[in-house]
Amino acid sequence: MEMQGNVIVLGAKGRFGRAGVDAFVNRGWQVRALARNWDGEGPSGRAGRIRGDAFDSENLAAACDGCDVIVNALNPPYPHWAEDLPRLTTSVIAAARKTGATVMIPGNVYNYGDAMPARLTAATPQTPTTRKGRLRVAMERAFAAAPDVRTIVLRAGDFMERTATGNWFDSQITKNLARGSVMYPGPLDQIHAWAYLPDMARAIAGLAEIRHSFAAFEDFGFPGYSLTGQELVDAIALASGQDLTIKGLPWPLLRLAGLVMPQIREVAEMAYLWQTPHAIDGAKLAAALPDFRATPLALAIADAVRDKVVAAPFSTLTRTADLPSDL
Repeated sequence: MEMQGNVIVLGAKGRFGRAGVDAFVNRGWQVRALARNWDGEGPSGRAGRIRGDAFDSENLAAACDGCDVIVNALNPPYPHWAEDLPRLTTSVIAAARKTGATVMIPGNVYNYGDAMPARLTAATPQTPTTRKGRLRVAMERAFAAAPDVRTIVLRAGDFMERTATGNWFDSQITKNLARGSVMYPGPLDQIHAWAYLPDMARAIAGLAEIRHSFAAFEDFGFPGYSLTGQELVDAIALASGQDLTIKGLPWPLLRLAGLVMPQIREVAEMAYLWQTPHAIDGAKLAAALPDFRATPLALAIADAVRDKVVAAPFSTLTRTADLPSDL
């Protein structure tokens, strides 16, 4: 393992950004956490908070000066992707070239499109069928083509975590868990890829520590949990200690709402992710991080739902000491 160094997390108040800050801090890195503002809650107080505009390439390069690693956790709202992603990509590449820092990117499965195979590997052809998928592919290709820039992508499915950040798990599926109800947006017999966010962040920190052993551009899959809808619901029921009523999502109504609401339209475009079975192969990641220990599903689910129910059978198991803290 390499000596830990200096890392800056861009978009540090966002979903992955916050988890990334905690993961690097816990592994002994000197961490800078960049966001446009620091009003309200933020990530670990052990990180140095920086106010900055990632669209301003000079400002960003100055913020990244002296860093060994840049975690690109910038994630603008869906309706702004077409305009914002290319600008942010250009800015981050410029900062990486100027500082020599390795760029770490939390990736997703949008790149593969609605005809994606049941098991996704780094060799799976990327044939996006949505606007957002095409934008993600273009972003990653820009990093791959950038001279003198080392980039590592860690690709995962949908996030689950304790903090409510508006993801599918907390804002939709378990929204009414306290009332004994869950909503699942697809067929209950289809496999869907999930990632426990603290685990994924630990994996990115682990890859950052051995970054010089990789090619200039590397794409890893984070396997997380491959679960049918029913398996996920059963795990939630076990963790919350209650029988659950399962409701579906009326996608046709969502599409109608999307005619006048841009954010809803962008969400509806990704409906195929709940109709097309997919799992992420983790063989490449396991070879790179053979000692990585993932959180067992029961503990991950219990941690993710413990603020939504009064008491859960596994709540006593989800103390910090019970969860993996290093590779």
